[in-house]
Amino acid sequence: MRTLRRYIGREIYVATILVFLGLLSLFAFFDFIHEMGDLDQGRYHIGTALIYVVFSLPGRAYEILPVAVLIGALFSLSYFVSTSEYAVMRASGLSMRRTVTTLAQIGLILSALTFLFGEFVAPLSEQAAQKVRLKATTSNVIAQNFRSGLWVKDDNKFVNVTRVMPENVMHNIKIYEFDSEYRLLTITRVKRGEYQKANLWLLKDITRTRFNQDTTEVENITEVIWHSVLSPSILNMLMVVPEQMSVWDLYSFIGHLRENRQDAARYEIALWQKLIYPFAVLVMIIMALPFANFRGRQVGVGAKIFLGIMLGLLFHLSNRLFGHVGLLNAWPPILSAILPTLLFLSLAILMLRKEEKR
Repeated sequence: MRTLRRYIGREIYVATILVFLGLLSLFAFFDFIHEMGDLDQGRYHIGTALIYVVFSLPGRAYEILPVAVLIGALFSLSYFVSTSEYAVMRASGLSMRRTVTTLAQIGLILSALTFLFGEFVAPLSEQAAQKVRLKATTSNVIAQNFRSGLWVKDDNKFVNVTRVMPENVMHNIKIYEFDSEYRLLTITRVKRGEYQKANLWLLKDITRTRFNQDTTEVENITEVIWHSVLSPSILNMLMVVPEQMSVWDLYSFIGHLRENRQDAARYEIALWQKLIYPFAVLVMIIMALPFANFRGRQVGVGAKIFLGIMLGLLFHLSNRLFGHVGLLNAWPPILSAILPTLLFLSLAILMLRKEEKR
């Protein structure tokens, strides 16, 4: 049994690696073509675009790994079926339950790899990619929830930042300060803010408008030290989309949003997706078994691989679709994140039971 598991595992791993490299190359090519439209913005040229695409590859790798596992496993198992190796394995005492257990053991390694990659490699590489792009274009905003720029609630203040640069520098900042009854006290306009240390910013070229009971006062200040909840760690989180942040960063940022009574639904969905996504690899490798054995040798390996590609794309798209639908309809975050995986797992179980009865 151990020898058989090694043999099946080796074939699946080799096929998965080949499919993975092929898909990664294809997505890298498409990403590079997409970046061609932004060339000549500032210092953003072909070389910079290539560096950006290379740094973005780990994020792409994390996304396509379950799809690559499905296609690789489907190819290997379909080959076993077409050459009658699978029939010999079954005749030698390999039951359906043992086959599923073997595939699950093989998939556990790939699941662990997916989690480690998404937690430690992809977020850091995505931050590096965005820094390269921002430094070259100089006009891009790290994150914006509105057309007016980035908005952050800081105690009794609302902070609007038009542009954030990768060197921990902010431009065109507006700070709206309110009292306990939400009456506007001051509006502070800042041309430039530079991070110093321990949540302290050096604000330069400041115009502050103070609203008194009957009058307003305007004062111009050269520079001032400002203590704010904003920090480089938060800005770095905002440089990547929630789906490519690490679990710990998501958890920390959700806490920050809740403390400031801001909507954290998108980040909560992303957190649950990050926790559940590695298990999708297990579902994909188990799903490959009934589809590989579908109609036995009557259906060719090429047709089954095409079916695997369609299933993989369907899973990838449904994962994003349910995330957006759940966000729009205020579904519980865990439900939005787990539904695609549950649906595909249910389909795999139904087909396995049907296969067992044959």
